[in-house]
Amino acid sequence: MKVVILAGGYGTRISEESYLKPKPMVEIDEKPILWHIMKYYSTFGFHEFVICCGYKAYLIKEYFADYYIHTSDVTFDFTKDGQGSMEVHSNQSEPWKVTLVDTGKDVQTGGRVKRIQRYIGNETFMLTYGDGVSNVDLHSVLKLHSESKKTVTLTGVQLAGRFGLLDIENNTVTAFREKDIEEGGWINGGFMVCEPEIFQLIGGDDTNFERTTLPQLAVDGKLCVYKHFGFWKCMDTQRDKMNLEALWNDGKAAWKVWDK
Repeated sequence: MKVVILAGGYGTRISEESYLKPKPMVEIDEKPILWHIMKYYSTFGFHEFVICCGYKAYLIKEYFADYYIHTSDVTFDFTKDGQGSMEVHSNQSEPWKVTLVDTGKDVQTGGRVKRIQRYIGNETFMLTYGDGVSNVDLHSVLKLHSESKKTVTLTGVQLAGRFGLLDIENNTVTAFREKDIEEGGWINGGFMVCEPEIFQLIGGDDTNFERTTLPQLAVDGKLCVYKHFGFWKCMDTQRDKMNLEALWNDGKAAWKVWDK
């Protein structure tokens, strides 16, 4: 089953780095968050990817074109016949097939999905965002989707509040406390499964998948949700990146399941 990853946005809220590179190429432990997402899917046996590129698409293409250089020891020999040669040592390749599609700089998310239709054909496929990591059980998501007979199944997550709450009685603060996850509403955390009929519901480049396509599916009763109570984090800001880096460095990266 193919995995489609939306990786074409500008990432304006993490502009400290995204002015130089696409947000999915912002690094955690010297590897793009896009790599972390792909590595996670691959652990579950999903090795074929279609990447929807846009803003600075050439940087994503160059990364995969030079993947051996990024991940292996390399010898460059410039003494041979004046032409030089390159030898790759201890090749650390992944079992991946990666299709990189330039879906345009200013195309909406639905439009990007529509543009990769020819690479999917008439098959069920997975879809997620290029800036979020999780420890969601992908096999369970797929199982629920198969049982539901819906067009799309998304992973619903709840967020703990970034700010504390005040307990108030008679205009007097009685306590400070952190907002529980259960006090928040459910949001779309990505990690979706889609039927190919979704392509027929997307109008074109200006279609926003989250604001147009998914709400219409909900109205039609064709949208399923897998409730995930575990780890989920979107790298939306520089603070988010720093938090993810800290989790990785402390050995608490819940999405790093490939070493277990």
